[in-house]
Amino acid sequence: MARYLAQIIVVGAQVVGRAFARALRQEFAASQAAAETRGRAGQQSAAASSISGLSLQEAQQILNVAKLSAEDIQQNYEHLFKVNDKSVGGSFYLQSKVVRAKERLDEELHIQAMEQERKEQTKRSET
Repeated sequence: MARYLAQIIVVGAQVVGRAFARALRQEFAASQAAAETRGRAGQQSAAASSISGLSLQEAQQILNVAKLSAEDIQQNYEHLFKVNDKSVGGSFYLQSKVVRAKERLDEELHIQAMEQERKEQTKRSET
């Protein structure tokens, strides 16, 4: 009886192990496909998030901007920076978050501009 129980446990562990390995391979393949889809701009954006400590979404939430517009970013930045100034009873911590968010969004705008320029150069070289 104990022998059969041990065999059942071993076979069950093998089945679960194979299923886990297959799921891991599928996830890795999906991750690779997503990375290829994002391309170089996505890698640069991820690097910028890592360096600044803020994701693009977090930075957009902090500065309350839905789309990346240099004017909206600057306008909201100036307002939030002034409101959170320590001399008017604001928080230095929040003010620093506003600065970091602006830096992150400025970097994203730069990345997008470079990617657009690269695409235009590619189009010109094809014609």
